[in-house]
Amino acid sequence: MGHAFVLGSFVAAGTFRVDRLPRPGESLRASAIAWEPGGKGFNVAAGLRRLGIAVDGLIPIGTDHLAALAEPALRRMGLPTSMIRPHPGSTGIGVGFVGTDGENCLAVHPGANLLLSRETVRSAAARILSSAMVLAQFEIGDEPIAEAFAIARGAGIPTLLNPSPFRLPSDEILTATTILVLNETEAEALLGLLAGPAGTGGLRAAAEGLARALHARGVEVLVITFGAAGARIVLGGSTILDQRAYPVAAVDTLGAGDAFTAGLAAGFVAGRHWDASGRIAAACGALMVTRHGVLDGLPDPAEVGDFLRIHAPEAAMS
Repeated sequence: MGHAFVLGSFVAAGTFRVDRLPRPGESLRASAIAWEPGGKGFNVAAGLRRLGIAVDGLIPIGTDHLAALAEPALRRMGLPTSMIRPHPGSTGIGVGFVGTDGENCLAVHPGANLLLSRETVRSAAARILSSAMVLAQFEIGDEPIAEAFAIARGAGIPTLLNPSPFRLPSDEILTATTILVLNETEAEALLGLLAGPAGTGGLRAAAEGLARALHARGVEVLVITFGAAGARIVLGGSTILDQRAYPVAAVDTLGAGDAFTAGLAAGFVAGRHWDASGRIAAACGALMVTRHGVLDGLPDPAEVGDFLRIHAPEAAMS
């Protein structure tokens, strides 16, 4: 089993707990607040490491006081501090609101995350070429992703993209993307741009058409997550696998998508079939929403195994 190479992002993340999500122009009193290291790229890297996958990659930080959070955070999660790449300016920062029903909304200022360059990626080419998978998300810019994915796909190494926060992936990136992971909102946006509106059958029914449009651009696997309604995986633009969601009582949905992505990638890197990888991903997402906080909520293999023995005993993680 090889290592995963993650094009990360690093964000000092603040979470405010409120009775409900605020309406436009409304101020609410928070019942609690927490600050912790975060960022989608960092969360996925940490999630993979928690699941026993060796991780390498690049994580951009600034030169402000928030940058001091990065090194101890990587050490805490068992990630190599050699992943850190400092850039002049501010470190990424994000603020999220979490309601009592577990739903959330958030905003992120990327800061140094947008300063990761093609040149920095090229300098890590040997590390990319020794990996089993390359992963990226959209808290960084297009150019480093395009460079890393081109290096990987040129050597037959699979790539995984989660285009969140959403923007339309360039053709250069899509051509080099093996696996595209979208939530429902992101999939609806991409469907409208590439294949037209979902129609009366809804997004789940339109997933195959979106997968075909993406397959024509180079994407081999489309994964759409529907939260409590599960996920749909479309292989090769036509073969559909539906992964059910496991029923749990949600207390905090922050980081659930990152945990799902980490679980999916961990299964893939470990050589598991897509149905097994989907179950691991769904278990990771389900466990995540039952816990407060992101880093402490990321599950380990024993927790995922115990969960699947209860919820999917025929397919428990060994």
